[in-house]
Amino acid sequence: MPDYKINFLWDCDASVWVATSDDIPGLVLESGSYDALIERVRFAIPELLELNGLRDNPLVSFYSLRQERIAS
Repeated sequence: MPDYKINFLWDCDASVWVATSDDIPGLVLESGSYDALIERVRFAIPELLELNGLRDNPLVSFYSLRQERIAS
């Protein structure tokens, strides 16, 4: 069973989380809420896998990174 990696990155300028994946072509989604973005990704993955001719029922791993500059 393939393991698809989904990357979540916080965009400070736009104040949104952005989801992308090198394993699932076409996956680029954003949301102001981390939890809402996970749900959007869950719904988008099956459609994108079908469009790309990839295998169903993958194991999906979510990786997130949020960095912020703190003023002193």
